[in-house]
Amino acid sequence: MAYQISTSLAIYFVLWWVVLFLTLPFGVRSQQEEGVGAPGTDPGAPVLARMGRKLLWTTLLSAVIFAIGMWAYYAGYLSIERLSKLMGMPF
Repeated sequence: MAYQISTSLAIYFVLWWVVLFLTLPFGVRSQQEEGVGAPGTDPGAPVLARMGRKLLWTTLLSAVIFAIGMWAYYAGYLSIERLSKLMGMPF
């Protein structure tokens, strides 16, 4: 049982990071686009990153994707036999 929990947490952790990198560019406006910026800063630097909102969205999206994946696994759609058959590899 502990092995399954630790494996699930590892899968969720990796999925969370992938979703974080997918959500980072959404809603970001650069200093150049806004027409503001401090002297000596990169014009491509974000004006307002809103990281709290992005972390919340990342957690919610990761939980939904993880839940769909777990449902598919327990329903038998993600079994090793089925996936190896779809990829044309002998099991």
